[in-house]
Amino acid sequence: MKNILLIDGENFKRKIKGVIVEKHKKIIFHEYNFFGLFENVLQGMDIERKVFYFGRIKENSQTKEKSQELIKEQRLLKTHLEKQGFEVVLVGRVRGQLEDGFLGKKILVFREKGVDVKIAVDMVSWACDKKVDEIILASSDSDLQPAIKEVKDRGIRCMYVGFESSQNKGLTYTTNKTILIRDSEIIEFLKTNI
Repeated sequence: MKNILLIDGENFKRKIKGVIVEKHKKIIFHEYNFFGLFENVLQGMDIERKVFYFGRIKENSQTKEKSQELIKEQRLLKTHLEKQGFEVVLVGRVRGQLEDGFLGKKILVFREKGVDVKIAVDMVSWACDKKVDEIILASSDSDLQPAIKEVKDRGIRCMYVGFESSQNKGLTYTTNKTILIRDSEIIEFLKTNI
């Protein structure tokens, strides 16, 4: 049986960060034990491929210093994930845009574009080509529901891996099975030995 784990990287990091910050802890993602977390949560499952998807960060002339910092962090994380046995796909882009902040002050926010589309395309193409028996989706992005439905219509099982503190009910309803990561599990794997 071919099981493939697909992880929406920024979405997943944001959910982890929400739990960690709430528990008054600091997180350095290029030290986080993602391998341990998934081994624990998906215990006993044979996973053929584990793929993280991230938006490609490019240097921006208006935000040169911040974009260079983000590029450095992304490189460190990519190397760290590959050492833990994950594939890393950089797709789409990350771009900065000014938005209204506190008291009308403009703040720079970085948004990722194209990652959910790539995940959806991979899911459907692998299902059409019968390259997978089950897709394990670690993303809380409701935009993936049409792809999940298409995958299931082609006889491929789809599992949603979410978070107990912020479960996406739509994905739970759409997929065949749901596994929720407990806050205590997120804390347990704060640092890796790799």
